[in-house]
Amino acid sequence: LEILVTVLNENDNSPVFAQPNITRDVPEDTEVNTAIVAREELSATDADLDTIYYELTTTVQETDGYFAIGGVNNPEIYLQKALDFDKFNSTTLLLYARDRPVTSPDLTNTATATITIIIKQSDTRAPWFLPCTQILNDTSVCLSSPYSGRVNISEMSTEPLLLEPGPIYAIDPDYTISERIVYSIVGGNTDEVFSVDADTGNLTMNKIVTSPDSFLLQVMATQVNNVRKYSVAIVEIKVISKSNFPPYFEKGIYNGTVFVGLPQRSFVYQAGDPSTPLVITAMDEDFPDV
Repeated sequence: LEILVTVLNENDNSPVFAQPNITRDVPEDTEVNTAIVAREELSATDADLDTIYYELTTTVQETDGYFAIGGVNNPEIYLQKALDFDKFNSTTLLLYARDRPVTSPDLTNTATATITIIIKQSDTRAPWFLPCTQILNDTSVCLSSPYSGRVNISEMSTEPLLLEPGPIYAIDPDYTISERIVYSIVGGNTDEVFSVDADTGNLTMNKIVTSPDSFLLQVMATQVNNVRKYSVAIVEIKVISKSNFPPYFEKGIYNGTVFVGLPQRSFVYQAGDPSTPLVITAMDEDFPDV
């Protein structure tokens, strides 16, 4: 008697990942749809030879939607949305491998792989002049106030010029890279009166100024590794007459009178003369006609 015995495969094995823990460094400027982790590294095996079904989730808030898998049976992880280092610089993904579809009522065995994604800042932004007063375009551009200073006519200054709101200074806003910045004057420097130190940004004079006309210098800050990464700031230099004397008040004491119940911005009147507004005046011997 010949007896044929068929052994049925019981679902008694769980899927297994060859690498249950994977770490990847991803540049911030990685293009959307780029593969981050290959299918071969993430595919799970099952001793029962079952079809494997995959699902990807994230454990970090506000990082959902940036990464996805190729399909329910394709665990390849790719970039689904453009990254921004300033929004987050790391996240943790969980990849589930099941031997039955998610909706199956049958007994399901599951394996989990952890994928740690480290976002690396890329050199994506041009230099910022400081102080930075307003950031635009989702942190990519910074607006700064113009610099201003003054020089005396017909006088040569040998020290770096004092500017407001501070010295000329720019940084690489991609701060983890912090590329070196160099400075140059690219406009407004009539007769080459001024020079800027390429490394420090200090503004100095090459010669005296003989005209009262102001200067509107254009100073460029450029990254040494990429000349296409640059910004330009305006520096206004006013030319004034040298001041040898301090101003002084015409009187040492001024006396005024105010009345109860007057609204704001009402005049203060001279004491003893309630019809004449009190006026405080100063003089300067450098400017006798002013």
